[in-house]
Amino acid sequence: MPISRWIKDAKLSFARLPVGGAALEGPVYVYRDPWKGDAEQGARLVAGRFRFDRQDYDLPRGKWERGPWPEPAKQWLHSFSWLRDLRALGSDDARLTARALVADWLSHAPTDPLVKDACVTGARLSSWLANHEFCLASADRKLQQKLMERMLVEGRTIAALLPLEPQGWRALTALRGLLAAALAMPDHSGFMTRFLRYLPSEIERLILPDGAVIERSPEAQYQTARELAEMSVMFRTAHSSVPPVLDMALDRVCPVLRAMRHGDGGLAVFNGSREHHSAAVEDVLAQGSRQKLIAPAMPQGKFTRLALGKSLLIVDNGAPAPAGYDRTAHAGTLSFEFSNQRHRLFVNCGSAQTGAWEQALRASASHTVLVADGLSSSDFGPDGHVTRRPAHVTCEHQTSGEAHWLDLSHDGYHPPLGVKWTRRLYLGAEGEDLRGQEVLEGERETPFALRFHIHPDVRVTRDDEDIILQVGGMIWRFRQKGGMLLLEDDVYLARGRREATKQIVIASLRKVVPVVEKSETHGSEKQEDVKSDAPKPETPPTKPLQTVSQTVTWLLERIPE
Repeated sequence: MPISRWIKDAKLSFARLPVGGAALEGPVYVYRDPWKGDAEQGARLVAGRFRFDRQDYDLPRGKWERGPWPEPAKQWLHSFSWLRDLRALGSDDARLTARALVADWLSHAPTDPLVKDACVTGARLSSWLANHEFCLASADRKLQQKLMERMLVEGRTIAALLPLEPQGWRALTALRGLLAAALAMPDHSGFMTRFLRYLPSEIERLILPDGAVIERSPEAQYQTARELAEMSVMFRTAHSSVPPVLDMALDRVCPVLRAMRHGDGGLAVFNGSREHHSAAVEDVLAQGSRQKLIAPAMPQGKFTRLALGKSLLIVDNGAPAPAGYDRTAHAGTLSFEFSNQRHRLFVNCGSAQTGAWEQALRASASHTVLVADGLSSSDFGPDGHVTRRPAHVTCEHQTSGEAHWLDLSHDGYHPPLGVKWTRRLYLGAEGEDLRGQEVLEGERETPFALRFHIHPDVRVTRDDEDIILQVGGMIWRFRQKGGMLLLEDDVYLARGRREATKQIVIASLRKVVPVVEKSETHGSEKQEDVKSDAPKPETPPTKPLQTVSQTVTWLLERIPE
């Protein structure tokens, strides 16, 4: 066993020893949870159940270690973040339910490895402190002492586990829990010392120079801003100055979060994201940022945002996040979303945290991309991390007047199929003319399906050779050249529920005309430039490599009223 691992295990064992000495009566500082809860979820909790990822489960009641819950639901359950849902309900039954569940957890202290997850532990600590006035301030002295003893052990546990392995934005949740312990028990100065020691390094590895989060996800961007904003609230509540590194991180993260919003105020749906209600996103931005800036570019985050007229085009022009940060990455390289005013037209399908939908929605087919031979441009292993990703992704942005051109490509289909996909997008006419050219090049004909997922708020009909989209009193027409135009059923899960919708599919035709990349003439001309007295080979020259090029063009335009 490496010496560093042995030292960390020894620290962890020491941290989890029973607390001795005088019992603490209650937290010195508390703060109010700055985020709104879900009263409907609160009502379920009062009734003895909860909903996670569209599935209903029973509350544990003394059996916190074992249950029918998938791992993400178990993490959420142990995080106690749902206390804000009971607070949102606000009834006496909600208060008593919250108190009873905290007491039940304390009385059946789990030994499950999840208890040693610093991120879950951090969420639990800060949830207890942020909702203390709601459900624990009027509890009896015995429960208060039990709570404080546990908070001390939990705080020591997080401190012993630092520094963490790459966790993405969740590492900030662990640090937020350590900050909660420092506020609740300021006499234990080691909590604040370690928080201030590890926060800068975590911010440095999490946030890229352009302000995008390394996980390359609007969801991760939102959660990062939310974690940092809550830390800022905690310092201000304790009448302490906010560390400059925290303010500077928020100033970098929030403009990118604004850039990843559509006109309806919700988030773009890439790499494990969901829309979120506009008010929730606005609350995070209001708590975390003083200036309403929008990031002009995201060169490290690898997203391109083109705004023209009342339209917005957001493109994922990067490979999945690097190893260690790719647990929620999707095979959506070169996918895009398009909206006009407050209405989304082309989208990606969303994400799920559990079950078969989790894998299905990570596949390329659930994104507005070209899918070659039914495969995805990236593959995922049993642990959910990326095992194969595009090695080369290119993006060039040009402007002509007020029009925009994006030239994009990736080689994600080259290892399994020997093909390269090139996509060219054009946005012009005050944002009411969106065009694309899709080229699939390889050594042989490859079947493909070019998919355009449509938001469920859009009404879709077929009109002869065109497809008509109607939303917000506007009419848009989609047409194509090359391939076979289809209109198929689809699903959308980015609003927390499964919604039926439609998708436009352009399928490849059987007959493909090969294009010679290097002609016989060019080859012979090149040989004339090289003079040699060497004898000619006895074997005939190899046939020049031919490239099969499959091209589709398409157009989405608004029809004038």
